[in-house]
Amino acid sequence: MATEPTFDAQTDDLMSDDLGTLHRKALTILKRIRDGALDPETGAKKGPTFPISKAAALVGRTASAIREAERDGRLPERGRTGSGHRVHYSLEELDQMREVFGTRPWRAATDTPAIISISNFKGGVAKTTLALHAAQHFAIRGYRVLLVDCDSQASTTMMFGYRPDVDLGEDDTLYGHFHNPELLGVRKIIRKTHFHGLDLIPANLKLYNLEYEIAGYLAQNQSFDIIDMIAQAIEEVVDDYDVVIMDPPPALGMVSMAVLQAANAMVIPMPPSVIDFASTVSFIDMARTTMAQLERLGGRAKPAYNFIKIVASRVDDSKSMHREILSMMRQVFGGSMINSVLRTSAEIDNASSRMKTVFELDRPVTSHEVHTRSVRLLTEVCQDIEAEVLRTWESRAGGDRR
Repeated sequence: MATEPTFDAQTDDLMSDDLGTLHRKALTILKRIRDGALDPETGAKKGPTFPISKAAALVGRTASAIREAERDGRLPERGRTGSGHRVHYSLEELDQMREVFGTRPWRAATDTPAIISISNFKGGVAKTTLALHAAQHFAIRGYRVLLVDCDSQASTTMMFGYRPDVDLGEDDTLYGHFHNPELLGVRKIIRKTHFHGLDLIPANLKLYNLEYEIAGYLAQNQSFDIIDMIAQAIEEVVDDYDVVIMDPPPALGMVSMAVLQAANAMVIPMPPSVIDFASTVSFIDMARTTMAQLERLGGRAKPAYNFIKIVASRVDDSKSMHREILSMMRQVFGGSMINSVLRTSAEIDNASSRMKTVFELDRPVTSHEVHTRSVRLLTEVCQDIEAEVLRTWESRAGGDRR
């Protein structure tokens, strides 16, 4: 007869010591990766820069127009590198150009800011990859962007140069705002990033406690108002932005439901594999059912979404099953899918291992061809999301795509 293993205080201490050692070693590795992503001169992450041809395309003018504005004093004269090349332009300098040329893409005051949840309750579907690149895409094109990390794993936060559970305390996240909304105010937890025009509300592991605390509040007070916590936080600052992108946890828990209540648009990444597809179908059904229950039990109105779009993610064209399921997805979902596809790429993985996105790389990690293709495919997906946003703005009706 098998005997059950016994655990005593000494066993617990050994286990705790082993886990503590692993944790310390893991933090050392994380610090090395983070330090490798920082500029050795400034000790901070650097934003992307662009040659004059790319800058002109992003600003909506020609390179000749930029040179002319520099000659006549509307823009500062451009310096040269040691090899005589024109110094590249930063995102902040691109915004200065847009101010001079009148090409800022900001929404009109009468347009509703886009509040987009990138949602799925299954991990590994490229949810954070899509949230990061979409937020940076909007910032590169001159929109004012707020990225809200609502996932206690804090992968999004880490990509901005933070070690979430070392560099951030509980009052630096939505967890602190939940406990002290009057004392802190949500503006105090918004951080500027190395991407000009892109602000961040960070996360760390403490945010996981909200799952239990929101549930406890619901049980104790018999009120569903707490579900509006994230919506109320965003409402305080949303007029400062054109686009708010939220990265919720990969689970349909209390925090994810609060995110869905705060959003006015949803993007669902869905890989074309049987398991991921089935899981996403379950997510859609559970989200629908849960919001219906909140409406019925809490006397709440269902969130009004300006659009809900599915993005085929992590697509591998070399796999016949991916091609078959993707074809079926297009047939069944039709216009509910965006046209572009987020394909797998070694460049995305290699960039993230350096704590960067593909949009941040100043040179290819794999090859020039792979890098160029990855940037193009990511940009196409983000442009399709941008087009959906523009369709919701009366001042931009007609879907101008930059």
